[in-house]
Amino acid sequence: MRRTHVVAALLVLAIGLLAAGCLSGTDQAATPDKVVGEVPVAAPDTEALPALDLTGDPVAGKAVFTGASSCGGCHTLADAGASGAVGPNLDESKPSNELVVTRVTKGQGGMPAFGEQLTPQQIADVAAYITQSTGG
Repeated sequence: MRRTHVVAALLVLAIGLLAAGCLSGTDQAATPDKVVGEVPVAAPDTEALPALDLTGDPVAGKAVFTGASSCGGCHTLADAGASGAVGPNLDESKPSNELVVTRVTKGQGGMPAFGEQLTPQQIADVAAYITQSTGG
């Protein structure tokens, strides 16, 4: 009976270690192949997007991208030295100015809306930066 308890305890310990990922010895991070969804190719809904009526400044946009909004925590963008793997890789998806303005303002899926935190000019600036640096 004692042997059964030892085997059961070892089995529970092994399952717990596997579940916690402790046996691999490495940290797991999100990778593009684990991201669910893709950048839509359809024209976004542009209603109520004042940033579309503004001319963005890519230099100011880089400061927004790398600053407090911390876009690089989720997105990869080589020009900014960002390698986030939660959201779309911007170098690969090359989003249009209109799409960047829409997503930054309204959010969608895992992307939070920044329309209340950033001014329309800041949104226009970051959109200009992303589209210029990616060729979107």
